[in-house]
Amino acid sequence: MRTYRYFLLLFWVGQPYPTLSTPLSKRTSGFPAKKRALELSGNSKNELNRSKRSWMWNQFFLLEEYTGSDYQYVGKLHSDQDRGDGSLKYILSGDGAGDLFIINENTGDIQATKRLDREEKPVYILRAQAINRRTGRPVEPESEFIIKIHDINDNEPIFTKEVYSATVPEMSDVGTFVVQVTATDADDPTYGNSAKVVYSILQGQPYFSVESETGIIKTALLNMDRENREQYQVVIQAKDMGGQMGGLSGTTTVNITLTDVNDNPPRFPQSTYQFRTPESSPLGTPIGRIKASDADVGENAEIEYSITDGEGLDMFDVITDQETQEGIITVKKLLDFEKKKVYTLKVEASNPHVEQRFLYLGPFKDSATVRIVVEDVDEPPVFSKLAYILQIREDAQINTTIGSVTAQDPDAARNPVKYSVDRHTDMDRIFNIDSGNGSIFTSKLLDRETLLWHNITVIATEINNPKQSSRVPLYIKVLDVNDNAPEFAEFYETFVCEKAKADQLIQTLHAVDKDDPYSGHQFSFSLAPEAASGSNFTIQDNKVTVVLFAALRRQRKKEPLIISKEDIRDNIVSYNDEGGGEEDTQAFDIGTLRNPEAIEDNKLRRDIVPETLFLPRRTPTARDNTDVRDFINQRLKENDTDPTAPPYDSLATYAYEGTGSVADSLSSLESVTTDGDQDYDYLSDWGPRFKKLADMYGGVDSDKDS
Repeated sequence: MRTYRYFLLLFWVGQPYPTLSTPLSKRTSGFPAKKRALELSGNSKNELNRSKRSWMWNQFFLLEEYTGSDYQYVGKLHSDQDRGDGSLKYILSGDGAGDLFIINENTGDIQATKRLDREEKPVYILRAQAINRRTGRPVEPESEFIIKIHDINDNEPIFTKEVYSATVPEMSDVGTFVVQVTATDADDPTYGNSAKVVYSILQGQPYFSVESETGIIKTALLNMDRENREQYQVVIQAKDMGGQMGGLSGTTTVNITLTDVNDNPPRFPQSTYQFRTPESSPLGTPIGRIKASDADVGENAEIEYSITDGEGLDMFDVITDQETQEGIITVKKLLDFEKKKVYTLKVEASNPHVEQRFLYLGPFKDSATVRIVVEDVDEPPVFSKLAYILQIREDAQINTTIGSVTAQDPDAARNPVKYSVDRHTDMDRIFNIDSGNGSIFTSKLLDRETLLWHNITVIATEINNPKQSSRVPLYIKVLDVNDNAPEFAEFYETFVCEKAKADQLIQTLHAVDKDDPYSGHQFSFSLAPEAASGSNFTIQDNKVTVVLFAALRRQRKKEPLIISKEDIRDNIVSYNDEGGGEEDTQAFDIGTLRNPEAIEDNKLRRDIVPETLFLPRRTPTARDNTDVRDFINQRLKENDTDPTAPPYDSLATYAYEGTGSVADSLSSLESVTTDGDQDYDYLSDWGPRFKKLADMYGGVDSDKDS
């Protein structure tokens, strides 16, 4: 039950006073003020004047939440001008006047017509006045007074939130801060204990506690494990009146969640796993999955897998599936059922994120055994070599065995194998193979000079399963046999001037052989028997090449072709170029002049008689941008230092006659100085290209003879 206290406020007006009266100050207590007397002063000779009356006011106090059936009495106003005859009228104005507060205009009694709530409005300011009913004039000046509502404990504490949510790490120490709750009370904190709030825990013990004055919630139990219980609902009460009996209270709910810490190691649910995989599994093929369980969550439940020991340490690998936290066993190296059928691995699971304060609980890892069985797969035959190289002489007869290849079925069944030649690699069917033992033999005659290497492919196929086959390359080298006679490198047509001296070099011959002996060719040259007797020529055989020399034999003299400069005939064609004739296209090629290598290596000088056979000097190639003058000077310097140069002054011609002419020089400059007669009958022996010259010069002689 609520207890209400009522204070009756009485007011006394001041008594007459001979001097100017002063209003009393407002009071703050609910007790009557002391009455003042207005005293009159002065003598009888002087006119006595009454000073202006003033009201004596105090603060009215009114209890809130009045529940009585009658109006609540507030207080009474009274003026000393009131004689009790009803001549005065009291008027009230201000906050709630006439509605909330009413006054008896005859007696000055003030009453409250409604229940008042201090939390809605704690103070009301009103103005009072007393007037003469007959004249309507105020007999007292208007004065202001206050009605203050006295607080009662009519409001319970209210929390700022209906429901609080908070988190705290599991395994926290006792007294770890969780959250702070706050409740407010609308009652007057300056009056009594109506607004003094005290907190207490109604639900949530013994796990949590709350500080009575601050509302701070803390952990109260050691080693709270999230894996055992994650959610807690705590009810906190806030009670006013300092928590005493009769105080009002309010409650709130606090939902507390324990957050995870890494206090649990991974654990395999079983100690042994077994998987099977075919031996043909490619690298990286997943074989199976293993998973270690971890009671933690999030980052604390992440697991890394590794192979730490076992027979297949280098044959398999394990990776972690980041989504499922599973360990995936994969093939690291190619498997072979025939070599090893079973592998045993030791796989370890561990947490990458470990909290040091929980290491006392033990190692945060676990291990399990993984057994992998390799299954047999029907594989194609395997050759003993990756490639075969065989040799055979080119004069080998048909059906000559060259060698053999070998292939076996790698499977345990050891199925028989047959051999064949891939005819796409042996279109001419030069070779064949024994399908049973893999022997290679010839089917046709060979010729090294036609084809030195034969590259074929041999196929090995399982007889019981023709789909299983493999191939191997076979390289056959044909060995050389001296089955080819030497041949001259080209057709030689040699010409010599009639003034050629004995032992003069007139031609160098070359021979070739299609065979290819390891030590190089060794040729022997000689004149044919039918040409050796009475021949005018000799051959010098140096086992490589051969040089043809003119023997000492003089021709009969003829008259010179041209006796006088004036003897010029219209039908004579003058050849003033020592080039190669109609086929010579290099006579004026400056590149040929600058490239001595274009000239035959064995080309000797024609302006001297070779006393000793000197090998021709090889001069360096001139640059393409070399000036002709520099080129001539360079060649002149070389000629001066040439040991084969004549000891007398001579004309050196730096020109290239080309290779088209079968004759050396057609110049008659030297022939006109001889005493002998010129005989040009030999021109008819030089072939069709010199037929015109033969007709011109030979015909004259014929005419002369006739």
